[in-house]
Amino acid sequence: MGVVNVTPDSFSDGGRWFDTTAAVKHGLELVAEGADLVDVGGESTRPGATRVDEAEELRRVVPVVRGLASEGVVVSVDTMRASVAAQALAAGAALVNDVSGGLADPAMIPVVAEAGAPFVVMHWRGFLEGGNVKGVYGDVVGEVVDELHARVEAVLAGGVAPDRIVVDPGLGFSKEAEHDLALLAHLERLAGLGHPLLVAASRKRFLGRVLAGPQGAPPPARERDAATAAVSALAAQAGAWAVRVHEVRATADAVRVARALEEARGAASAPGAGGERGAEGER
Repeated sequence: MGVVNVTPDSFSDGGRWFDTTAAVKHGLELVAEGADLVDVGGESTRPGATRVDEAEELRRVVPVVRGLASEGVVVSVDTMRASVAAQALAAGAALVNDVSGGLADPAMIPVVAEAGAPFVVMHWRGFLEGGNVKGVYGDVVGEVVDELHARVEAVLAGGVAPDRIVVDPGLGFSKEAEHDLALLAHLERLAGLGHPLLVAASRKRFLGRVLAGPQGAPPPARERDAATAAVSALAAQAGAWAVRVHEVRATADAVRVARALEEARGAASAPGAGGERGAEGER
């Protein structure tokens, strides 16, 4: 899942794709680099970001969705507003990615249910305008799994079909680096919810903390793509349905390598597997 932020204030690439033409062009570039779908958002969800009004979000998002969909791109819309989801779906979006899991706007679940669109349900503990709210956990993996399960049940009760639900652990949302790492280390627990799993780790703060080490300063967001690709490969190996990334090529390559290793592992364990060892190695 390639990311197109149609915003002036994204933590990662704010302002680079704010123009509709530039955003559509970037989305097409992401597909050429290996993205299977493109996630278009018009509102930054970074900690401390101020919400944009509905009219502005619609102005940013809908033309980009329409432009990409007209080129045959599979588009998801990243929004917490039911009205934006509805107009984006009408413009050709195929999936709704709501970081609040339907909590921010009570009209969201009915809109998604009526459209029959796939719906990403993310673990969410509230808006981050005041900072990293409610980031206290006793057992982050257990609590996130339980809270996501409860949210999925609410979405099902609202009429969204079980095979239309994707879950997302919400890395970086009301979570510190140690929480994000614990969730990534136990993706099998999240997969146990029984729905496809989206992992959105790209360029996030916890990667900056890992790369910086105990005493160093975190590198800028755009210098975290190699680390993102590493997480993507590990997530793919753990069975993730998709990874949401800003820089697609490195992640697509990393996922291909992870898949090739899985296939090789399966072939090596098959009955009768074997073969002669080559005379020379590749160095």
